[in-house]
Amino acid sequence: MRDVMRDIKIVKDSQRKENQLCIGIDLGTSWTAVMSDRGDRFLNRTIVGYPKDIIGHQVVGSNFVVGEDALKQRESLSLYFPLESGVVKDTTEKDIAAATELLTYVVSLTQPRPEDEVCGIIGVPARASIISKELLLRIAKDALHVAAVVSEPFLVAYGLGTLRNTIIVDIGAGTIDVCGLKGMLPGEEDQITLVTAGDYIDNFLLIAITECYPDVQLTKNLARKIKEEYSFVGPPSSPVMVTLRVGGKPRQFEVTQEIRAACESIVPDVVEAIQSIVRGFDPEKQEDALKNIYLAGGGSKIKGLDRMVAAELKGYGEVGVSCVEDPVFAGCAGAIKLISDVPPKLWDRLGTMTYIE
Repeated sequence: MRDVMRDIKIVKDSQRKENQLCIGIDLGTSWTAVMSDRGDRFLNRTIVGYPKDIIGHQVVGSNFVVGEDALKQRESLSLYFPLESGVVKDTTEKDIAAATELLTYVVSLTQPRPEDEVCGIIGVPARASIISKELLLRIAKDALHVAAVVSEPFLVAYGLGTLRNTIIVDIGAGTIDVCGLKGMLPGEEDQITLVTAGDYIDNFLLIAITECYPDVQLTKNLARKIKEEYSFVGPPSSPVMVTLRVGGKPRQFEVTQEIRAACESIVPDVVEAIQSIVRGFDPEKQEDALKNIYLAGGGSKIKGLDRMVAAELKGYGEVGVSCVEDPVFAGCAGAIKLISDVPPKLWDRLGTMTYIE
């Protein structure tokens, strides 16, 4: 370890380039966040749309559309959601092409100069397979000069500076990652990936509302928007009323219990995963780990979730569960900090997979 730290200092002192642009990317199933060390930060829906025909091309005015604009013009587009469970789909060539164009687009938002060497760390689910990481790195070659893929919950912890006796719960759309930090890079036994995440909540809510109100016109996208605006767990503070359409006409519906049930549906799996990670700590460290549980990712914004998780763990003694201040960009910020601390030429020493042009 002493040699590694010496090598890091030598490379940092001698090889940091003025034209190096450092980028952190959280390539998520539903949302993709990107941040640069020059202060740029952007959030985009993880969607790519291609014109259905020549008229669609004339309407949208381009060969493809990325993000929320693709949803707004979906009548003219064939939509591709290139990530599934937090990793790139490899079902068809079009899925891979969409992922490539998405990544190239979000990198372009940071406005790299022609002379820049663009170095990026991409956050991936904790238990992403080697095959998934290799595919992502092949895609990254078109957008980045130097790339690495790193566990997203580890990046969150690195950005917080909490790398010892800490548990990170990163709640995304495709996966929930639960990671125990023990003062070193987490191993497979320190990380659990759950697929009952944000998309699961959306589907649960869609089914619950349509079962209660069979005539309502509801899509998964509308269910997601309702969740993002009103999500909560525990006793409601007030009824949740939303406007939906029946036969094209707007009507008011109460969906309080449906939202509560959908959001609470992920809690048992999260608590079980935390319990499993706690057991993996040294018994003398478990008490400290339980006091340092952090929720990150878009799902951490569910109102009351931190309190409910803490309550479910009360049998373990004193428990501290809190939400990170900037949950959507916490992984990106950790990636920027990691690039600053560990130069790209040494990324392979961290156990990550790298590509250097």
